[in-house]
Amino acid sequence: MMGANSSKNKGVDAPASPPPPLPQQPIENNTKSEYTSHLSSYEAACKLDSGLQSFDVSVQQRTSGVFNSLSTGVEVRSLSLDSLKEVTDCLLEMNHEVVKVILECKKDIWNNQEMFSLVEEYFENSLQTLDFCTALERCLKRAVNNQLIIQAAVRRFEEEVEAGFDGKGCVRTLQELRAFKAAGDPFTEEFFVLFQAVYNQQASMLQKLQVRKRKLDKKLKSVKAWRKVSNVIFVATFVSVLIFSVVAAAIAAPPLVTALAGALAVPIGSVGKWCNMLWSRYERALKGQREIISSMQVGSMITMTDLNNIRVLVGKLEIEIEALLQNADFAIREEDAVKIVMIEINKKLETFMETIESLSQNADKCGHNIRKARTVILRRIINN
Repeated sequence: MMGANSSKNKGVDAPASPPPPLPQQPIENNTKSEYTSHLSSYEAACKLDSGLQSFDVSVQQRTSGVFNSLSTGVEVRSLSLDSLKEVTDCLLEMNHEVVKVILECKKDIWNNQEMFSLVEEYFENSLQTLDFCTALERCLKRAVNNQLIIQAAVRRFEEEVEAGFDGKGCVRTLQELRAFKAAGDPFTEEFFVLFQAVYNQQASMLQKLQVRKRKLDKKLKSVKAWRKVSNVIFVATFVSVLIFSVVAAAIAAPPLVTALAGALAVPIGSVGKWCNMLWSRYERALKGQREIISSMQVGSMITMTDLNNIRVLVGKLEIEIEALLQNADFAIREEDAVKIVMIEINKKLETFMETIESLSQNADKCGHNIRKARTVILRRIINN
C-alpha cells in the first residue's frame, strides 16, 4: 500500500524534499556510553550462566529472523504485513521470555509457605516444651516432698538414738521411711512419654531448620539470578530499540528513529533501577528469612542442650531415689538394720538434695531460654 502511493506521486509531482534530519550524534554517543558497559556485563554473565546463554541464543535467532524479513523490503522502502508480523511476534516472544524469568524469581521470593509453616511449628513446639517444663516442676515438687520426708526420717532417727532407742524401737523413724516408700517415684510414666515427644519434636525441628538454612545459603550464593534478570530485560529492551530503529529506517522516517531512540532510552534506565530494586528486595528477603531461621536454629539447639541436661539429671535422680527406696524398704523389713540403713541414707541425702537443686535450676533455665528465644524471633519477624 505504501509502495503503490509512492509510485503514483513520482509520475505527477516533484517529490517533496525530506525533512532535515535531527542531529543524531548526541544520541549515538549517549547510546554508546549507556549501553557499552551493560553489554560487556551481559556478555560476561552469558559465559557464566547457561540459562542466560539459552536466552541470548533465542534473542539472536529471533532478531536475525526479523532483520532477514525486513531486508526484503528495505530496498524498495516498503514493508509487507508479513514483515511487520515478524517484528511483532519477535517482540512478543522476547517479552514472554522476560516475563518467565521474572515470574520464576517472584515465585521464589513470595512463596514462603514453607517458612511460615516452620515458624508456626517452632512456636507450637516451644509451647509444648514449656508444658514439659511445667510437668517437670510438678515432678520436682514431689521430689522435694520426698526429700523432706527423708530429712524428717534422719531427724527422727537422731532423736530416737539420743533417747536410747535402737532397731525396732525407732518407731517414728520407721514411720517416716514408710511415708517415703509410699510417696514412690516422683517421675511418672506420663512425664517420660511427654519428654520423649518434646525431645523428638525439637530434634525434628532442628533438622528442618538445617535443611531450610542450607537452601537459603544456596540461594544467597546464587543471587546472581537477579543479575540475569537485569541482563535479560536490558538485552530485550536494547534489541527492541534496535528493531524499531531498523523498521523506522526501512520506511524512511528519520524523525521516528530519533523519537523512538529518545523515548526508549528513558525506560532502559528505569528498568535498570527497577531490576536493582527487585534484586535488593530479593536479597533482603532471603537475609531476613535466614536471620529468622538462624535464631530458631540457635533456640532449638539451646533447648536440645537443656533437654539433654535434664535427661541426665532426671536419670541420676531416678537412680538416687531408687537406692533410697531400697534402703527404706530394707529397714522396714529388717527393723534390726535401721541403724545401718539410716547411716547409709544420711550419706546419700546430700547428693540427693544437690541433684534436685541442679535439676530445678536446669528446668528454670530451659523455660527462660525458650521464652527468650520466642521473644527474639518475634522481634526479628516484626523487623523483617
